[in-house]
Amino acid sequence: MFTHWKKIAATLGTAALLSMATQQALAQHNHHAHEEVVPEQLTLNNGKKWATDDSLRKGMTHIRDAVAAQLPSIHSDKATAKQYRTLAQKVNQQISFMVQNCKLDPEVDAKLHILLAEIIAGADAMQMKQISNARDGAVKIVIALDNYATYFDHPGWQGIMHGH
Repeated sequence: MFTHWKKIAATLGTAALLSMATQQALAQHNHHAHEEVVPEQLTLNNGKKWATDDSLRKGMTHIRDAVAAQLPSIHSDKATAKQYRTLAQKVNQQISFMVQNCKLDPEVDAKLHILLAEIIAGADAMQMKQISNARDGAVKIVIALDNYATYFDHPGWQGIMHGH
């Protein structure tokens, strides 16, 4: 599946296009693979967290840091539409980086797709003109980052709310 992602990522020039293509690919993959089944949810790997690789850890750390830097203005409802769009662009750049450099096993990759779909949906919402939608998108990413901490093994990871 990630070979397909790499082809998509190599073809698309902008983070916004990558975001749309990623969502479509995830939707197509889920539609074909789970036509008669409830959509897959994040679960542990037989009670253990899923393995990560350097690219995933680097990308997720950059997403967490970008969101954390904007958290005070998001919490106080003072973030502007431009700040949200810039944050969405940073998130999409990291999604692109992770997709292009992924070397995860297929089973881990499938679980990661569930998490990335939430982050992409959050980034898309942050690009909307209504601040309330943008703020909801940021919250969606914060929740996804908490889920990342719960389901993926990232030594030294500190969640977005750490210290807040």
